[in-house]
Amino acid sequence: MTNSGHSKVNNLKILNFRFTYSLALLVLLAQCESKKNTEQYFNRLGQARSPYLKGHADNPVDWYEWGPEALEKAKNERKPLIVSVGYASCHWCHVMEEESFMDTTVARIMNENFVSIKVDREERPDIDQIYIHAAQLISGNAGWPLNAFALPDGKPFYVATYFPKEQWLKVLQQILDTYKNDYNKVVIQADAITRNIQATDLISVPENNQINFTRKNYQDIFSSWQPEIDFEHGGLAGSQKFPMPVIWENLLQHHYLTGENKSLDAVTLTLDKMASGGIYDHLAGGFARYATDTEWKVPHFEKMLYDNAQLISLYSHAYQVTHSPDYEKVITETLSFIKNELTSSEGGFYSSINADSEGEEGKFYVWTKAELEKLLDDKSAPIFFDYYTITEDGNWEEGKNVLYRTSTDDEIAHKHSLTISELDQVISNSKKILFDARNKRIHPTSDDKILTGWNALMLMGYLDAYNALNKNEYMEVALTNARFIEQKGMRKDGGLWRNLQGNNGSIDAFLDDYALLAKAYLKLFQATFDIHWLELSQKLTQYAVKHFYDENTGMFFYTSDQSDQLVVRTMELSDNVIPSSNSVMAEVLVQLGEYYGEDKMKAMSNAMVAQITQNPSTLDPFHANWARISGIVAYQPFEVAVMGEDALKKSHDIQQQYLPTSLFMGGTQENLPLLENKLVVGKTMIYVCRDKVCKLPVQEVEKALAQLKGQ
Repeated sequence: MTNSGHSKVNNLKILNFRFTYSLALLVLLAQCESKKNTEQYFNRLGQARSPYLKGHADNPVDWYEWGPEALEKAKNERKPLIVSVGYASCHWCHVMEEESFMDTTVARIMNENFVSIKVDREERPDIDQIYIHAAQLISGNAGWPLNAFALPDGKPFYVATYFPKEQWLKVLQQILDTYKNDYNKVVIQADAITRNIQATDLISVPENNQINFTRKNYQDIFSSWQPEIDFEHGGLAGSQKFPMPVIWENLLQHHYLTGENKSLDAVTLTLDKMASGGIYDHLAGGFARYATDTEWKVPHFEKMLYDNAQLISLYSHAYQVTHSPDYEKVITETLSFIKNELTSSEGGFYSSINADSEGEEGKFYVWTKAELEKLLDDKSAPIFFDYYTITEDGNWEEGKNVLYRTSTDDEIAHKHSLTISELDQVISNSKKILFDARNKRIHPTSDDKILTGWNALMLMGYLDAYNALNKNEYMEVALTNARFIEQKGMRKDGGLWRNLQGNNGSIDAFLDDYALLAKAYLKLFQATFDIHWLELSQKLTQYAVKHFYDENTGMFFYTSDQSDQLVVRTMELSDNVIPSSNSVMAEVLVQLGEYYGEDKMKAMSNAMVAQITQNPSTLDPFHANWARISGIVAYQPFEVAVMGEDALKKSHDIQQQYLPTSLFMGGTQENLPLLENKLVVGKTMIYVCRDKVCKLPVQEVEKALAQLKGQ
């Protein structure tokens, strides 16, 4: 179970559900229900697209997908809803399924008294957001599996996370008794929770929509964040460690703009510790979703596309600053993992890999010392054990070892009287032996959903790696993916599909899909100077403005006005493991405004940023992307135009540097307002501009970089 969220509403009274059914009744039900019946039962989830939902098709629970059929049934039969939310790589979701949803006694109670809906939170984050908010309001905590009880219209009146079977049976009976005997109180409770969910998205609209965020405000951000940063182990302070790439992206930019070395130290410490920790797969590359301890040692073993995509971008940007060979290794190994395990034949990217295999969390990834001794020779084994902290008793639990590092190469080489080159050879050979042995194990299952927004993050990851490492194959993969999303995800009306799995797209896309893909296409335009990608970014943004924008607040709803409307239409404002969709949209709007000379777009972005930054002291790490954008505005972005036959090459040479506040454009066509009158026959000229005012044009990359670094 994962704790998340910080919202609490005082004085919200929770119903005291009364348990009036006797345990004798539960025993009787259990006796009447034959649990020895092995006949396979398939419910309607066998027709679902989501692998997570399909995984519940053999449950005796009569599951529905979210939709009119389930809601109408609940309304007509006057039954409460059970909305059970999870995702394919969630360990405790699988535990609850095996304990409760595969149990015929549990299924009978659910089928006779409730209408049960199974939701894949990755496919339907709009539904998940509502019930996560409700859980936070009720208890202050939330996580998955998330089990919500709601009125037939979807209004929640009680929400909790994982229950063992016997507790789940008690909760079902308590809810049923209260629903039948105190229905009015249930309605009052549901209405109160729904109002409070709506209130969490209310924002204070400033009288002045102009950004008053200054360079001094931006410089001070790091000072206010320092108490929340773990300067011993990296990451944020706390008992668990999530990568949170958006925070470190902002601090990397903070170092670039302010020259503050301690902000860079916070980033490099975090990246070094993650790359050494058990959260990183030292055999195949790629990161697990989070670590269960303060030292990045023991992961929660599922691997998510969105984490790895953003971490590739982060390590690529850090490599541009530090040129660390360790970061280059992380980038190449993680992209190899993506290619081998999360890439479809069409060029889309799958969503995740499960934490469990053979019913056990992490079994695929961990080793006993005895297993390793059988695989490695007598000379290599002790070196490898020291290198990856392997012990007889296990560095995790029950004799199991997670591969993670606590010593440097120099320390290990010195201890074993080896040169660094000799050590590299021993470790490389040993890792190959283990990799081959591990591949003979039963692999964790993959979730082959292809989600638009997550693919956009991976597209940006490939482009950032291309800029950092100058490998053409990364650009080729990026272009293949960009075309795949365009062909499969974009509808004729300008809208997007969320899920690109199968022959046809499904589910109306959400704001994060539009914002992230528009940003990815902007980045692809900067890398290729192909105006097609800029035009697609503009088209997506125009659709989002038309169907998601709220005139009253100046922000964007998470769901389109064309989508199925839920009990609450939420807004996503806080940055988390993925930047908030509103913050990404604010960045897209200001960039498109620069490219097209559209003051209205820039004004919309300014109004959004102004609302979040009106009190700079409230910009905590969960507003990191807003802070990053505010820094760009405060320091003013550069517009870099490169015009002529060698424009693409010179632009790429420049973009191999870390330049987070620069927008690139150019080619051989004066097809944008900022490119007018800049093409010089027979020459490739570089124009470094700010607010349309350009410095003296130059032909040499080094001179252009000097102009950019002059701030």
